[in-house]
Amino acid sequence: MRIEVNGEPREVAPDTTVSALLRELGASDGPVAVERNREIVPRSAQPVTQLREGDQLEVVHFVGGG
Repeated sequence: MRIEVNGEPREVAPDTTVSALLRELGASDGPVAVERNREIVPRSAQPVTQLREGDQLEVVHFVGGG
């Protein structure tokens, strides 16, 4: 199934969850924010939120600095 992640097209398996996508992207460690179709997906909902054809996601990694 085709989705868009940070403006780039991507193919994922049907029934992929947000958490599974984050693992696939290597972004499951550390703090990240996920927006799906312009709505924030709370961290608690990521394991059960299934992606659908045409979803548009923005994944933002938080980086500390000084």
